[in-house]
Amino acid sequence: MLDLLLPPDCPACHQPVDRAGLLCPDCFRAMRFIAEPCCARCGQPFSASAPGGAGRSCAPCLDHPPSWRNGRAAMIYDERSRVLVLRLKYADRTDLAPLLARHMVRAGRELLAEADLLVPVPLHRGRLFRRRYNQAGLLAVAIGRIAHLPVVPDALQRVRGTPALARLGAAARHEVLRGAIVARPSRRERLAGRRVILVDDVMTTGATLGACARAVLAAGAVSVDVLVAARASDPARMGSDGGRTTGA
Repeated sequence: MLDLLLPPDCPACHQPVDRAGLLCPDCFRAMRFIAEPCCARCGQPFSASAPGGAGRSCAPCLDHPPSWRNGRAAMIYDERSRVLVLRLKYADRTDLAPLLARHMVRAGRELLAEADLLVPVPLHRGRLFRRRYNQAGLLAVAIGRIAHLPVVPDALQRVRGTPALARLGAAARHEVLRGAIVARPSRRERLAGRRVILVDDVMTTGATLGACARAVLAAGAVSVDVLVAARASDPARMGSDGGRTTGA
């Protein structure tokens, strides 16, 4: 009855679809989903079929290894995927979390098979109050339901607010985030000895995810992987093209 009254449409272009939560065929084909071969550390797809360097890592990860072990992303952050991410983040389209989570589970299947629990990247309480929800938390809960993994939504906290990162370079982002994210004292026991997957919507330079990974490891986790909905194909351009993102 609900479908008769409110016919389901594509969340990206609003064309009719058979079932709510599905992309239309045109938008599905236009999405740049990430598959092998890609960097094992950050999920960046390789331009050729040959594997990357040592450990299947891209050049930036070889030059500056991230704080986490392995990372995967479901899709490239471009004009199409940006629509879904920004509607989830800023337009109260919380119904998009399960859609993105399904693709994240596909991309991170190997990581999820070895994980003990999921931890979302936190928002500062001021930003959480204004937005009313943490999009990374919604993604983590949706992934947990599919992969049958526990979620600790408040394992990490931002102890101080930080400026918007979209216009900052990698070095400036790392400096701004220094000491800004820590493990919540009451949740350190949940993290100790666990294999943790950090969940976020977008990875750009990896500064935010790196700060989170260091906090989780400092709390005693044995390993940290990352799983995101979208990966910037050219992090240096993020924030200069008008796309709003937290710049993880």
